[in-house]
Amino acid sequence: MGCEKLQVLTENGEEHPTALVTQFYEVCMAAVTLNASSVTPLGDRVLVKVSASEETTAGGILLPDTAKEKPQVGEITAVGPGKRNDDGSRQAPEVKVGDKVLYSKYAGTDLKLGSEEFVLLSEKDILATLV
Repeated sequence: MGCEKLQVLTENGEEHPTALVTQFYEVCMAAVTLNASSVTPLGDRVLVKVSASEETTAGGILLPDTAKEKPQVGEITAVGPGKRNDDGSRQAPEVKVGDKVLYSKYAGTDLKLGSEEFVLLSEKDILATLV
């Protein structure tokens, strides 16, 4: 079953708009199961698996989800072919799969693939590699 239109009827035979949207979304999300291996970055973009954010402060205080900062550290899981130069050739990326990186705080597009969080960002938004 794909993402075709579903018809959900009310008791009097009319189309039920809320149920239609809800069921359509559920069917489409079940049909499209993405994981990190199914995403291939284009150009100079990289896919970074976000490191887990801190659950407690240095003093041992538990942080609620709303108080946690967005992590800026992660591990590269996929790299695009590289940026195109003016002459049409490709410039090889400076990073590779497996590198741990520090990236700009508000850079990229957040993705949730399965139960893991990723960020898809341009190579220029990577500030440093971590040793």
